Amino acid sequence: MSTSVPRPSAVTVYERLLQSIPSTDDGRRAWQVADPYLLRHAAQHAAHAGKAGELLEDPAFLIHAEPDTVNAILGKAITQSGRLTAAVYRTSYAVHRELAPQERQHILAVNAARFHAVELAAELSRYTDWSPLWATGTQVSAANTAVLAGHTDVVNAVATALMDGSPVAVTGSDDHTVRVWDLTTSRPKSIFTEHADWVRAVATAQLDGRPVAITAGNDRKVLVWDLASGCLIGEPLVGHTGWVNAVATVVVDGRVVAVTGSDDHTARIWDLASGCLIGEPLVGHTGWVNSVATAQMEDRPIAITGSNDHTVRMWDLATRQPIGNPLTGHTDWVRAVAITQLDDRSVAVTAGDDCTVRIWDLASGCLIGDPLTGHSDAVNALATAQVNGHPVAVTASSDKTVGTWDLASGRTSAVLTGHTDLVRAVAIMQMDDRSIAVTASNDHTVLVWDIATGRTTTVFTGHTGAVFTVATAQAGGHLIAITAGEDRLVRMWDLDTGDLMGQLITGLTDWVRVVAAVEVDGRPIAVTGSDDHTVRLWDLVTGQPLSEPFIGHTGAVNAVAAVEVGGRSVAVTAGDDRAVRLWDLVTGQPLSEPLVGHTGAVNAVAAVEVGGRSVAVTAGDDRTVRLWDLATASCLMALHLPNAPSCVQVVPDGTVLLGMGHEVIALTMEPISRRYE
Repeated sequence: MSTSVPRPSAVTVYERLLQSIPSTDDGRRAWQVADPYLLRHAAQHAAHAGKAGELLEDPAFLIHAEPDTVNAILGKAITQSGRLTAAVYRTSYAVHRELAPQERQHILAVNAARFHAVELAAELSRYTDWSPLWATGTQVSAANTAVLAGHTDVVNAVATALMDGSPVAVTGSDDHTVRVWDLTTSRPKSIFTEHADWVRAVATAQLDGRPVAITAGNDRKVLVWDLASGCLIGEPLVGHTGWVNAVATVVVDGRVVAVTGSDDHTARIWDLASGCLIGEPLVGHTGWVNSVATAQMEDRPIAITGSNDHTVRMWDLATRQPIGNPLTGHTDWVRAVAITQLDDRSVAVTAGDDCTVRIWDLASGCLIGDPLTGHSDAVNALATAQVNGHPVAVTASSDKTVGTWDLASGRTSAVLTGHTDLVRAVAIMQMDDRSIAVTASNDHTVLVWDIATGRTTTVFTGHTGAVFTVATAQAGGHLIAITAGEDRLVRMWDLDTGDLMGQLITGLTDWVRVVAAVEVDGRPIAVTGSDDHTVRLWDLVTGQPLSEPFIGHTGAVNAVAAVEVGGRSVAVTAGDDRAVRLWDLVTGQPLSEPLVGHTGAVNAVAAVEVGGRSVAVTAGDDRTVRLWDLATASCLMALHLPNAPSCVQVVPDGTVLLGMGHEVIALTMEPISRRYE
């Protein structure tokens, strides 16, 4: 492939523009005070001068430059470090592009830690009150090569086609629109607005020599579009009795057909030229048919369907009979299926609610490589294409983004592994001169981590539902972990032996969202928060309630922590009502007006004394972590994250542990701790 040689004048202009940027005391470019023209256009000038890859190596440029222009040159990174930097920037582009530079800095630094880019993380967090230490990074991947932002709601469906020789993607969304994207430039081409409800399915085909798109959704109609003109072709195809979740196209006996899958548990075959149904529906799935793909295998047309029964099935479209046994491996609903060639093999690419993309050998039915990870929510749809000679998958997710993945290079596994579902809670303590963390998850397990290495040491199993909360304490001479959740039981575990111990706390009438342990007047107690909007105190020895419930929250109580404030034992609670409340654990009375600042539900609270000052750290659905001075009831700082954190805990040395999606992240706030000592 040839590349154009930059004109000397373009290089001269670019270098002169950079010379106009003031320098910091250590000789770096001070992009924070650069001329607004440079923040908007330096990326284009760098590209014209052949210096885009070099510019991407400047962390301050990434923080302060206009995001859309930076995103446009990420593909020009040619060195290993440059490509890593591009991946760090791209991963949360749809989130940080709308934020101020300081907030973008927070997200980029955390992303660098998620990619295990230690030096880059340190550079991106320079001059901040915190810095990332490590992250498991199980939901990021360097195989993600572009993020297309524009839909205003969940993206459910995607297909690819060629228009005028260029590869395009066609996507459907809960915003009722169908959008067409140029995959070479990552820019939108057109928007279709005829659907009256969520668009759940998209496919493309060549019909009478013209590229068409077939779309379907909750309005139960299947529509056919001329991609060039944007006009509908013919009348809607009707017949399904439930939402239409999937559509694919193939040639059967010389006819271009569409295969659709529906909540009515069937797949149907349609003649696109006549708009008529062909034969009887395909039956066999025991749940909603969420995805359909088609291909020619051994000269016969086949369809592959995925369902909420967690299986993938293959069908002979000529005979309308199943082929072989179902493919199993996904741990949740299979929502998306596509077929492509990889290394001269016919493969199926599948994705779903477990947030992964998986590649299967169609001949053997075996999984190829490790699952591809990166989306932060369910993957609803995918398609395959060739972009610049590489086989790629294009995915659509509930995180409102469209991603592209290099299938040949994307089969990587994370360095650190742990929970297999959402991390709900984390607690910490000292054990054998080590700082340990105990985390709870939707996967029904509780894990013990060595904070210094970021690796797991013990796994507790026994809960029969999602574990929402965990606390640690000393009781009866034992180091214990206290856990609770969906099964409405509070369990205690011996951290030394790994055994279940003590008296189960029973009698709770709703999900227990959170538990904290504290001593009040020499008695070890547990403080719980519940979906019933109350805060309750329990004796850890007897398992009995100690007082009437604390009343004040107007929504589910998601977070509880205990700390000493001014010589009093205090509970810090928060929840769906966005407020953080302080309670005197002896009197049961509030200590101040609610602390406000979060703009979404608060999921977690941790409280600790740092430098003699009682502080709380809260984490919310607004994707922020906030640090509060409890004595003055004031917010000291807010940290922005790529995704909403679900749990938080603080080590006395200033280390903060977060659960974010399936990941565990460690940060240090030592600089701000020193500042407030």
